[in-house]
Amino acid sequence: MQATRRRGEEELIVKALVSWPVLIVIVLLDRLTKVLAVSLLPPSGMPHNVIGEGVRFALVYNPGAAFGLYLGGYSRWIFMALTLGALVILWRLFKQTSRDDIWRVFAISLVAAGAIGNLIDRVQTELGVVDFIDVGVGVHRWPTFNVADMAVSTGAFLLAWVLWGDERRQPLSTVPTESHDE
Repeated sequence: MQATRRRGEEELIVKALVSWPVLIVIVLLDRLTKVLAVSLLPPSGMPHNVIGEGVRFALVYNPGAAFGLYLGGYSRWIFMALTLGALVILWRLFKQTSRDDIWRVFAISLVAAGAIGNLIDRVQTELGVVDFIDVGVGVHRWPTFNVADMAVSTGAFLLAWVLWGDERRQPLSTVPTESHDE
């Protein structure tokens, strides 16, 4: 019993050595870039070219979720609750992950850091999440996003890739077979 507990503690420490730096760097970078966007980019919505018109900075407050999903006056509270629920799920997945599965730990940490970054915005202001990175060509633009959004998207893609790889590596002996007794 003691050895199992100690092994669990060791696994948590190893995973923390990967996850904490990712969480800290992403959340701090997200906060810093949002503070700079709010102070340097007003008025809201006015684009500032960075690389021609392809990459622009434009301050936007998103009261909804990705791609402008908005659920009315309670969006802020609904998305805060959904974010907290997602963080609980990510924590459970993190705890179940082997310390040797560094890519999965890294992916979970990216998603969690991005979720925390946007959650901080939702808690701080009713205006919504600060978005400021605007990419596209002419009138064909991707929805404006931020560092936290990039972390969530990259982490989610990486997590899906890692989980898909795990599924493909499952031994065939775990697949039930039909018995043909005669």
